[in-house]
Amino acid sequence: MKIFVYGTLKRGGSNHGWMRGQHFLTEAATAPCYRLYDLGGYPGMVLDEAAGISIQGEIWEVDAEGLARLDVLEDVADGEYTREEVKLLPPHDAWQVQGYRYLRDVSGARPLGSSW
Repeated sequence: MKIFVYGTLKRGGSNHGWMRGQHFLTEAATAPCYRLYDLGGYPGMVLDEAAGISIQGEIWEVDAEGLARLDVLEDVADGEYTREEVKLLPPHDAWQVQGYRYLRDVSGARPLGSSW
């Protein structure tokens, strides 16, 4: 499965070790329908179709074991993030890629712009 990462999981990020054994494919950018917020030590990407911007990140090929690890890190089971299809800009717009969208309230969180 292809996964879009945009924060601490990117190469050089503080949580990049969670990507061990996975395969980097390319850098990419989302369609301009998201916003990125500073949540303390990590970012959260939220859907904002009205005022969204393009978020910079990376696409990785992730196996089942790697995906299970990432779901734990992103606290999918307890509803901090959800893993879903991410809309990307060309030349990756036809790719089937999932990513982690933040689900909790971002009121008071500092907007980050296009990159963590």
